[in-house]
Amino acid sequence: MKRKSIVFFTGAGVSAESGLQTFRESKDGLWNNYKIEDVCTPQAWLKNPSLVLDFYNLRREQCKAAKPNKAHELIALLEQFYNVVVVTQNVDDLHERAGSSKIIHLHGELMKSRSTIDSKLIYKCTESIHLNDKCQKGSQLRPHIVWFGEMLEDSKIDEAIRYVMECDICVIIGTSLQVYPANEIPSYVTEKCQLILIDPNSVSHSLGSKRVKVLQQTAIGGMEELFRNLI
Repeated sequence: MKRKSIVFFTGAGVSAESGLQTFRESKDGLWNNYKIEDVCTPQAWLKNPSLVLDFYNLRREQCKAAKPNKAHELIALLEQFYNVVVVTQNVDDLHERAGSSKIIHLHGELMKSRSTIDSKLIYKCTESIHLNDKCQKGSQLRPHIVWFGEMLEDSKIDEAIRYVMECDICVIIGTSLQVYPANEIPSYVTEKCQLILIDPNSVSHSLGSKRVKVLQQTAIGGMEELFRNLI
């Protein structure tokens, strides 16, 4: 019998229970004491690349200190029973460390750097990036992150949509579905797909007339319930 397929569409709420602050929890426009517009845009990079690097170096260290939580682990464990794809807005590597094998990072990866003149030159990056750290073509390295004002990779969006259109179950977990264009991807589910939303808050989702089963729980609590129901 052919295995059923599940797509998990994950956001910052999944990693919050591992101690990583979510963007929408930031107060007064600050994120780890940095103004978001000063560290997360192409303009910020042009104005003060050192500050941008400091911010992402700090986030990288925080990510390395964090551990996958039970939600990450249960998503990975479901690979024993289903064909599982994780489509994530997160830039951390907690899904990887939990054991998930098929992950599409829509907004980039914190544990990678890339060239500023050739976006295809991407490198593993587990330590800090400094000014004058350069790619093989001689340009400054930057975080491999999609900043506000930059475009997502069309190939990643297309791949994510294809998996969503083909899946039997789509689980949206830990995301407010407010960030365009990533928030439109779950709307591509077909009528045969079971659509589940896990979020502790009352989320005004952008899924139109799609039938959605809502589990108003944290990522861990919701995944524990979902896992029991799926196995």
